[in-house]
Amino acid sequence: MVNNGWVEANPAEPQPSPRLSAREGRSPRDMIMSLLVLLVPIALCLTFYRVVLDGDKPISIDPAETIQLAERAFPVAQPRGLDEDDWHVASAVFGRVDGGATLRLGYVGPSGKAMQLIQSTVAPTTLIPAEVGDSGKRTGAYRTDERVWMQYSGRPGETALIFTEPTRTIVIIGDGGDTENLEKLASALP
Repeated sequence: MVNNGWVEANPAEPQPSPRLSAREGRSPRDMIMSLLVLLVPIALCLTFYRVVLDGDKPISIDPAETIQLAERAFPVAQPRGLDEDDWHVASAVFGRVDGGATLRLGYVGPSGKAMQLIQSTVAPTTLIPAEVGDSGKRTGAYRTDERVWMQYSGRPGETALIFTEPTRTIVIIGDGGDTENLEKLASALP
């Protein structure tokens, strides 16, 4: 029925549901274009972060204050001759415990793997099992100009270089596959 130019629908007749034509709907190409609009800026931001800001470079700290505290308790051996661009001090902690004092310096070496330099006045019979693990076994030795280090296999996947003297024990622990850098750190200690 037509009323003033308007067509009135008969309520008894079923109305066709509104549908979009093939050109009006979303296609897979449209979804891909929408994703690209989002992914391109994200990729640019990540590239800027990694290349310009050195976002993958480990954060280095200055351990000087912690080392000064430790030097009040025992003589501290500090690595010398390590390239500052490749070796990063990531943590430095000094603490006193029953039976002595312990300095822990965490390093990230050129391989990007972490290692820890521990110097302590705690008795070696207590310190070594605590650091290497109860299942640690001596596997060899490593000789530097200054010392002969005992090499231990520690917890699964770890290697330790240990040097004991009457006043302190020095332990270097790191990834078992990174023994070259463990040995470089041991060689850098005077």
